[in-house]
Parts: sequence; C-alpha cells; structure tokens
Amino acid sequence: MAITLYDTTVALFLQTLGAMEGVLKRGQAHCEDNNIALADILETRLFENMLPLRYQVQAAIGHSVGAIEGTKGGEFKPPYGTPTSDFAAVQGEVAAAIAKLKSYTQDEVNALENKDVVFNLGERQLPFAGKGFLLSFSLPNFHFHATTAYDILRSKGVPLGKADYIGRPQLKM
Repeated sequence: MAITLYDTTVALFLQTLGAMEGVLKRGQAHCEDNNIALADILETRLFENMLPLRYQVQAAIGHSVGAIEGTKGGEFKPPYGTPTSDFAAVQGEVAAAIAKLKSYTQDEVNALENKDVVFNLGERQLPFAGKGFLLSFSLPNFHFHATTAYDILRSKGVPLGKADYIGRPQLKM
C-alpha cells in the first residue's frame, strides 16, 4: 500500500497537535505552580525578532487546518493569528483544529494532490500543486512553529522532553 497525501499531512498534523495539547497543559500547570502569569507566557519569545508563543501555536494551526482549507479553496495566505492573550482560548483553538482535522476524509485530502493552490504573500503569488504546497511548504512550516512553541515553553522551565513533542506514534496494532 502506498503512502498517501492524507498519511503525510493530516495524520502527522493530528499527532503533533495532539502532543501540543499535552505540552500546553503541562505549560499551564508549570505556570500555575510557579506563579507565572499565563498571559505573559503567551507573549514569550525566544528572541526579540521572533513571534511569541501564541503566534507559534496559531501558525501551527494555520499550516495544518489552514493549509488543507487553503488548498481546497485554491488560495493560501499566511496565518497571522489573533491578538488573543487568553491561554484557555489558545488551548481551545488547538482542540478545534484537531476536531476539524479529524473531520477530513482520506479521499477528500488525497483528492488535493494535483489541485492548483496559490500562496499569496502580499503582492507575491507562488503557484503550487496541492501536494507540493502541503509537503514542501506547509508541513515544514507546521513543524517549525510547533517546535518553536515547545522550545518557548522549555525556555520558561516547563519540564518537557522529546516524547512530549513527538506525541503518540502510529504503532502497529
């Protein structure tokens, strides 16, 4: 059996966003145990010229659900996120993204392989086929932002390890 577009996108998005749910819960508990304001942790950056935790989570959502939706619609715009500083709202966005990803069928996602999609970045337009866009652009961006969110929490002392980022692997049953 061949590996499908669904296998290489939605299944991996679900694994990592599922792990992100756990990472955020551990982050919340760490903040509460150490009197760190949750609103402050959402604004934490690794470096001054990088975007904060809340954006990193929202960008991971944008490069998963947003990428699938953009491919379906033929147009993708960068996920800028929202200015929310509420930790529970960010956690809710992750849960909603997981639910949306679970709603996609394999046939629906696999049908996007050759669909034309344009990435709009201001006045620039980059044309892709769905497969190329999802695998060579959104998937790397998704992992970049998910990793950065994890790293921000680690930098604030949240006791996380590699297994927390990896989440639940797809074991043979």
